Amino acid sequence: MKKITILGASGSIGGSTLDVLRLHPDRYSVFAVTAFQNVEKLERICLEFAPEYAVMVDHTAAANLKARLQQAGSSTSVLAGVDDLMSVSQHDDVDIVMASIVGAAGLKPTLAAVKAGKKVLLANKESLVMSGKLFMDAVKASGSELLPTDSEHNAIFQSLPDNFSSIAAAGVRKLLLTGSGGPFLSTPLEGLAKVTPEQACLHPNWSMGKKISVDSATMMNKGLEYIEACWLFNAKPSEIEVVVHPQSIVHSMVQYLDGSVIAQMGQPDMRTPIAHCLGWPERIGSGVASLDFLNMKNLTFAAPDFERFPCLGLAMEAFAAGGSYSTALNAANEVAVDKFLNGELPFNKIGVLVADIMNDWSLGEPDCIDDVITADQVARQKAESLAVSLCKAL
Repeated sequence: MKKITILGASGSIGGSTLDVLRLHPDRYSVFAVTAFQNVEKLERICLEFAPEYAVMVDHTAAANLKARLQQAGSSTSVLAGVDDLMSVSQHDDVDIVMASIVGAAGLKPTLAAVKAGKKVLLANKESLVMSGKLFMDAVKASGSELLPTDSEHNAIFQSLPDNFSSIAAAGVRKLLLTGSGGPFLSTPLEGLAKVTPEQACLHPNWSMGKKISVDSATMMNKGLEYIEACWLFNAKPSEIEVVVHPQSIVHSMVQYLDGSVIAQMGQPDMRTPIAHCLGWPERIGSGVASLDFLNMKNLTFAAPDFERFPCLGLAMEAFAAGGSYSTALNAANEVAVDKFLNGELPFNKIGVLVADIMNDWSLGEPDCIDDVITADQVARQKAESLAVSLCKAL
């Protein structure tokens, strides 16, 4: 019986993880679940799975959850704050940590799990985008088993040989990272200024949270995944190609030197990569139906349009620039997306804000995680100020 901590249990990835766990009560038990402030959802999870701990980042929400669980007769202990997030990530009793907190908030607890040598299912791409080499160095130093759980990186992982050590040694020519292009793939460019948050969150294939849905609509999500893939697979930018694949059936591919291309295919359902990582190196059931090839529609592929998706290009530029540019990119994007979702910034200005932050960025290579957090905070402050100026200019 493996014990698992789910960071971000109230989100879409957390929900999919719990769905898979329901299928395997004899293999896994939930040690801890965490959320920011969604008391109702975490209460339901605690009453069903009876974890030892529940952690809420928001202290008021934690007090509310504690009172409700006590009233319901639950034995789950309720904790609060970032330090307790880290505590349940690195606890001696924990075998597996699902890292699915959205955004920069996931960095500290995910890194705590890595440093403690846990089996880490990485669905929080921002942690690796922000800290890059520092994160991967921590993985090597601790012996943590880092398993890519984003559908695209998991697809590449499945398409590489089991003994993969490097691109060159595996005879790989290129990693092909697919992306759907989101809901505005064919929207006239002049129409993007009037896009609403509701429209941006209506992804044609995937059911996701608001932030990642907007990132998919701008293809910043693919840009962050591009950076993540470079670190995960020790790949050069020239060894990764982004391919627009609107159907989201081929989740990514690996192109080999002999002309072979190995692709991982499946339904657009996060339970598949989650089950793959949970059971690794075994295969376990996910609850997802297999593809029906006899009724499958056409599969199409195209190069990304960087005029339509400037955020994708900005992410590639940030990785090439090195230093703390990727941290600045991520921070500025989080601020811009939040402003858009709150109706304070037009959709087509998200990339403008991010580009302006990067053009004015001067902080260098971080030497430690505190440097990463400082860079993140500086970029956020700059982005908040710039967002005000952009809004006034409209």
